Amino acid sequence: MAFRTQHWRNTVTATSRTPFTATVLGLARVGPRRELKRATESYWAGRISATELHAVARELRRTQLTDLVAAGLDSVPVGTFSYYDQMLDTAVLFGALPTRVADIADPLDRYFAAARGTDTVEPLEMTKWFDTNYHYLVPEIGSGTAFELHPEKLLDELREAIELGVPARPVVIGPVTFLKLAKLGPEELRQRVEELLPLYRRLLGLLAEAGARWVQIDEPVLVTDLTSDELTLVHRVYTELAATESRPAVLVATYFGRPGPALAAVAGTGIEAVAVDFTAGTEPGEVASVPALAGKLLVAGVVDGRNVWRTDLEAALSRLGTLLGSAGSVAVSSSCSLLHVPYTLAAEDGLDDALRSWLAFGAEKVAEVRTLATGLHQGAETISAELTAAREALAGRESDPRLNNSGLRARLAALGPHAARRAPAEQRRRLQRERLHLPLLPATTIGSFPQTPAIRLARAALRKGEIDRAEYETRMRAEIADVIALQERLGLDVLVHGEPERNDMVQYFAEQLDGFAATEQGWVQSYGTRCVRPPILFGDVVRSAPMTVDWICYAQSLTDKPVKGMLTGPVTILAWSFVRDDQPLADSARQVALAIRDETVDLQQAGIRIVQVDEPALRELLPLRAGDQREYLDWSVQAFRLATSGVSDATQIHTHLCYSEFGEVIDAIAGLDADVTSIEAARSKMEVLGDLNAAGFDLGVGPGVYDIHSPRVPGVEEIADSLRAALKAVPADRLWVNPDCGLKTRGPAEVEASLRNMVAAADVVR
Repeated sequence: MAFRTQHWRNTVTATSRTPFTATVLGLARVGPRRELKRATESYWAGRISATELHAVARELRRTQLTDLVAAGLDSVPVGTFSYYDQMLDTAVLFGALPTRVADIADPLDRYFAAARGTDTVEPLEMTKWFDTNYHYLVPEIGSGTAFELHPEKLLDELREAIELGVPARPVVIGPVTFLKLAKLGPEELRQRVEELLPLYRRLLGLLAEAGARWVQIDEPVLVTDLTSDELTLVHRVYTELAATESRPAVLVATYFGRPGPALAAVAGTGIEAVAVDFTAGTEPGEVASVPALAGKLLVAGVVDGRNVWRTDLEAALSRLGTLLGSAGSVAVSSSCSLLHVPYTLAAEDGLDDALRSWLAFGAEKVAEVRTLATGLHQGAETISAELTAAREALAGRESDPRLNNSGLRARLAALGPHAARRAPAEQRRRLQRERLHLPLLPATTIGSFPQTPAIRLARAALRKGEIDRAEYETRMRAEIADVIALQERLGLDVLVHGEPERNDMVQYFAEQLDGFAATEQGWVQSYGTRCVRPPILFGDVVRSAPMTVDWICYAQSLTDKPVKGMLTGPVTILAWSFVRDDQPLADSARQVALAIRDETVDLQQAGIRIVQVDEPALRELLPLRAGDQREYLDWSVQAFRLATSGVSDATQIHTHLCYSEFGEVIDAIAGLDADVTSIEAARSKMEVLGDLNAAGFDLGVGPGVYDIHSPRVPGVEEIADSLRAALKAVPADRLWVNPDCGLKTRGPAEVEASLRNMVAAADVVR
């Protein structure tokens, strides 16, 4: 190791600006079979040591890095590995953890306390990473935050990669993105950037000393609407960083959208490279209009890192060719980190051959990057076989009848505007009071209860053929009976069936709708150790039979209290799936909405009095630039209303939204016209209620009174204080009492204690 590191040190200055040709911007980290998830949760449970956890992580990194080199990438990102979240890692890097975790001596336990809390420590706020389904932890930068550099993790991972012979490119989140996402105001943003700049410059020097030839600084915030002052700040930041002596070459990475004027602000500095996302609307002409790129490396993200469709290689190669004259050199890349797609198609034996030929997961996208780089730099004839295969797959997809259901399309075309309307809210409210007879501050939950080992074992046994469907349903009904009895015992007013039969709130429905396909190992990280398997929406969506009615009716038969029918809304089903890219999202949303509408009608006809249609991802799909947002909000609201307007005015419609910044979509939330909206509010300290009031919101609302993503059990008085705070913004006759989100990830004992305290707090405040 000493010889190799010394060799890199001696040559870094001479070769650091040598362009690379093929790369990706970041990597998944949970493991192809969720190895890191299992190890981390075992560490939390005390079943393994920190040393054992680190060993699992190290082996995952080693395998991934060497696989990428073998696949032909000549620059490989390192430092994108995280035990929980990259924004939290950046807070650790710059000594910006909250003071409330400072007394936790062990660094790893301190890190996890900030991420998920303890029985005595509240975690950091969590919200969505731009317009993706990944969640990040919001840094708390306060008056007592004094930045200091702690580069050990990044340096260790760099040295680890160099030992393996990997052409390593360290990755760190940039200062503008880090501080903007910490919710700093304009003046504080400028001040804190000035404090961080010396530490970034020092970090660049340390990375160069450790052998890095290139460093990637992620600035996805550059694809959002920035003020002229912020653009000036961006230019100053990268002018300063470029002036650092003995540094690696700097790649500033933008992704998830068009960089717009920020591209010139960055390119007009002394940095060596810029990454641009060409799958999210950026056109080659926008690059050609920035003369400063002529002497730099353009890292062209032409392979979509967020969706699973095979790249049109001919179109991508043509686009790359047009870019050659706009930059000093061009490298091929994924549009963003591969964090957002599954590891590989190799594990998917259950997909039909036609569908499989249309897809590319992480490993296949790496191969596409390498193929395009070869074609770009050595000529299209060198990749003729790959071009032919891609062309044939695309042609097969276009002609597949599953993508065009004439009956469905005729039914949608026949719907008039009345199909998305209900009576005025006050009229509905009167009818629902007469039907439901609920107390003030009715207490309920969001829907799911813990997915116990017994539930998981039963699901696995069914999948393996060890039990039949009848036995599986018997076991699930027993779970439902237990959950109903628990809620009766605790004194909740509106009950849920607990969703034991559902593996996931989107996948469950996707598996019963035509036009969707499920994967076997298509896991992606949502946050921390929470992983999901997004279904693939590949064709026209049709509901062929009821999906939830039997389960909900069984639960309702066990109690006189109302049991909510639980459905997932059309926007969330889109957001948490890999969605077809051959038609507008609005068209897919209407198809899914019609299927959900049919289910709400069937639930009502079966006697269910309350139906909840969850839209936690409403804010998530909001376009990053204001000019693109109105169209999205219009069709997303109409899709929800289409899904929920088939029932009578006496049937109460609920919805749920969580873990997003809601200010930009407050009008849309009101536009959903749900009778009751439950909404994340605990970590954000009820701040959303002020926004709702400012928008004239006058429907029922259930601001989350405790955070279910933390293992701590809130006390009665703590919850009562949250309710009192909520009552300052919401009249008692419109206020509901509920947790922030579903309870499936929590333990049974913890859930029972928390709900008991919640009900007691509601009684106190009543």
